[in-house]
Amino acid sequence: MTTFLSGEGRRPVCAGPTAGGISAADNAVLRGAEERVRRGLARRPRLRQTAGLGRSARSCRIHAVNKYSQIFSDIVADIDNQRYQQGDRIPSETELMQGYEASRGTVRKAVDMLQERGYVQKIHGKGVFVLRSGNIEFQLSGIVSFKEAHQHLGRRVSSRVAEMETVPADAQLARLLDVREKTPLLKIKRVRNIDNENVILDINYFVASLVPGLDREAAAGSIYEFIEQRLGLNISYARRVIEAQACGDDDRRYLDLNGMDHVIVVKNHTHLYDGRQFEYTESRHRLDKFFFSDVARRK
Repeated sequence: MTTFLSGEGRRPVCAGPTAGGISAADNAVLRGAEERVRRGLARRPRLRQTAGLGRSARSCRIHAVNKYSQIFSDIVADIDNQRYQQGDRIPSETELMQGYEASRGTVRKAVDMLQERGYVQKIHGKGVFVLRSGNIEFQLSGIVSFKEAHQHLGRRVSSRVAEMETVPADAQLARLLDVREKTPLLKIKRVRNIDNENVILDINYFVASLVPGLDREAAAGSIYEFIEQRLGLNISYARRVIEAQACGDDDRRYLDLNGMDHVIVVKNHTHLYDGRQFEYTESRHRLDKFFFSDVARRK
């Protein structure tokens, strides 16, 4: 799968309905709700529990416009906190309607959004079941640093620079970065730790002449922040390829694989606003810790 991301700036704005019929405005509301859950800020009113109701359903009077967002937030929080495990059934439409004093349409909208974002799956005649529990979302529709993507997760997150050196571009790297062979490249390997597990290995190649002054200290923080704020360059767009690969020596050396023999690799060819490619990166993810999402629109 290849995704092209373009436009001025690094945060494309979506407009109009998505392919699944849910509007971009709704998706913005849901992203905000998910972020509040990650930061522990989701509103959890003290309300009576409806008899026989599952843990996520709570009787409450919320303004109709935001009620579906509250239902969504509560269920996401219960999934992230692993109150609901993968394969568990969430409360039925009727139970949620009673618990939240909500209309059937409102409940269905919340459940549809949970399904669209990969949290649950509807099975006809059986109910709605949890697909994943506590995995970390990687959104494809944007170019963000690890720091930007994970600072609001509410998890323990850290980065370590494992290797850093200047290397000449061989034939393959010259092709990937659109430079001449032997062009000096800055090669950086960084290990990303989330909740005391090494789960991402980033292998970055930067055209050295485009990132002067990039040192180990800057690499341990946010390289994109260094490029934009210290160097005054504008990062514009990326071509992204995602594939599964068998684990290599670096994966086994740096990642806590727990017996897994494959990783998910996100390859980025990232360009400045003037069109110059300054980076090629392979971001190697432990496959049980992440899911990848995007918003698609029918042309």
